[in-house]
Amino acid sequence: MRTQAFRMRPLALLMAAALLAAPAYAGPAEDKLMSCMRANIPKTLRIQEFDLTATDRAGASRLLRGKLFAKREDEKLKSMLRLVAPADVSGASYLLLEGDKADQMYVYLPALNKVRRINGASSDGPLFGTDLSYADIKQVNNAFSGSAPTLEASEKIDGRAVKRISVVPHAETGSRYSRIRAWVDEASCVAIKAEFLEGETVRKRLLSPAASLTKSGAYWYAAEATMSDLKEGSHTTLKVTGVKSGEEVANRYFDSRNFYVGN
Repeated sequence: MRTQAFRMRPLALLMAAALLAAPAYAGPAEDKLMSCMRANIPKTLRIQEFDLTATDRAGASRLLRGKLFAKREDEKLKSMLRLVAPADVSGASYLLLEGDKADQMYVYLPALNKVRRINGASSDGPLFGTDLSYADIKQVNNAFSGSAPTLEASEKIDGRAVKRISVVPHAETGSRYSRIRAWVDEASCVAIKAEFLEGETVRKRLLSPAASLTKSGAYWYAAEATMSDLKEGSHTTLKVTGVKSGEEVANRYFDSRNFYVGN
């Protein structure tokens, strides 16, 4: 069976960036939609600031603030997320390097003063205490690699026409999910909703208000999104400001030896 990558933008980019109108790609409906989504990923991207607000079942919240840097080389994605506040986690950093067969993920925690590579069971641990695990970030960053996308239905969300599409992650990725679904806005090709299933049960849901769709240069993205863990009863909301695309991003941000150093 032919496989494709189900591409969505890095987490802090809040879902797949997209062009205002889809290019006239030939092929079946799935290929047309996926081609439009892939075409919306810029070569480089810099987020000057994003906020992550993690809220637990009891309603207690914690605000994290950070930056994100991303670039593509030979169609492989590199992205680095760094926290700048609050003070007790300032400098904590996460790096993802997309590979041909496997990805590399690293985390730096100032309290330990060392870089740790993430693999195996560790990838399901929460990212900086939020509702996003390292594996979730990998899935979003890594285009939800899996079987060829299946176009399931046409629907409406917030009054906007969307296409619902799904993919089954490859077994070798170690994903905990049996299937991932996304609802892609037809006008912008941005996914404004996604569900992560364990068996037939939706474990997590990612939602972006249609009103948060924002344009940066030639690209569209959702400036707000909320990831809900339906089993734990908690959720994490992301808000993005200061997005820049097309500017040069230094390679040092993606060096596994010192990605956490500097601004």
